[in-house]
Amino acid sequence: MQEATDRIQFLARLGAAMASASYPVTFIRQTLERVSAGYGQHNEVVALPNNVQVVGPTFREGTPVASASVGSALRFDQTFPLAQLVTRTIEGRVSPADGQRDLNRIVARRRPYPAWVTVIGYGVFSAGLALVMEPTVINLVAATVLGFMVGVMWTVTERVPALAPVTPVLAAVLVAGLCIVGAQYLSLDHVGLRALIPPLAVFLPGLAITVSVIELAAGDVISGASRLVAGFMQLAQLTFGIFIASHMLGFDDAQLTSQAVNKLGPWAPWLGVGVFVVGIMLFLAPPLAFLPWLAVLAYTAYVAQYLGDLLLGGYTSGFFGALALTVAALLIARRRDSPPAVAMVVPGFWLLVPGSLGLIGVAELFGADGDSALPATLISMIAIAFGVQAGLVIWQLIRRRRPRH
Repeated sequence: MQEATDRIQFLARLGAAMASASYPVTFIRQTLERVSAGYGQHNEVVALPNNVQVVGPTFREGTPVASASVGSALRFDQTFPLAQLVTRTIEGRVSPADGQRDLNRIVARRRPYPAWVTVIGYGVFSAGLALVMEPTVINLVAATVLGFMVGVMWTVTERVPALAPVTPVLAAVLVAGLCIVGAQYLSLDHVGLRALIPPLAVFLPGLAITVSVIELAAGDVISGASRLVAGFMQLAQLTFGIFIASHMLGFDDAQLTSQAVNKLGPWAPWLGVGVFVVGIMLFLAPPLAFLPWLAVLAYTAYVAQYLGDLLLGGYTSGFFGALALTVAALLIARRRDSPPAVAMVVPGFWLLVPGSLGLIGVAELFGADGDSALPATLISMIAIAFGVQAGLVIWQLIRRRRPRH
């Protein structure tokens, strides 16, 4: 019984670590059940976003039960060794004792770069998105400077987790307020909502909403519904911050526009994708070997999104971008020297504009376009999630035709 207890304790903790890395609970449960079968025992697994419980087989001495609470979210650089541990565990190459030690090392892993590199990385990240969304000189400068500011706030929040609940609202108030003050100083008659998005992109809940849709489709209603509500709550926090800043400074809601402007040329968004990739490497600090894969995936997602925009418009273009991103990530992940698929997909969400357009739509609820804003918001935020789901379905069909040897 002691051996079975050690196994389920490791599995519960592994599942909690996967939940901290935003794995869907459906995948967590399937993974732990598969590993249990490899151990030659049947375990009941209950996976929720905040807790994972594993119930072992019944012995004369009783039934071992292990439960692990999900702690703070893992950093992006920590998801790489975690994914490798998950793969080795599925393949039966990790003992419970070794697995526990690996988990301890992953949790204790320090950020590869100092805090100032993270701040610079987020400024570059924000500049790249500004070139993609609204390439103008003013917007590029503002996005870079405000990106540095939000990067500082992000690093402080990592050191003081108690600030996490208020950071999105505070960041939205400061970013919107500074943009409005700057527009008034330059005698501009409006502030483009697209100019507010790049510095705030890290707070957009695209990944949470996508995971929630996957879980709801798989029948995990409790987990899916809770993530969906949490995602829209985070979106509402950003919107509330913009709303507060505009009214504190006496800025008319009608002066917040979402019209796209490009004063640099058609080449700017394509350059922006490359700048975005560099920013991700500095901000999220993945292994250097991740750089070529990230570049391939970023441009794949952007090209698919661009073509989708030509076919069906901006709000649904994220479906095509997410579909291409998912299939490409799963295809590349088949190579032994490539990163795990889940790690490759995460940065791509920040390039899929519907997540940002969702914020624009909600912000317009306070202006004259409120009648059409809510449906547009729902479509833009859900389109990316269904794109990922469609990519998973297509991948399953591909695997059935070409089984892996």
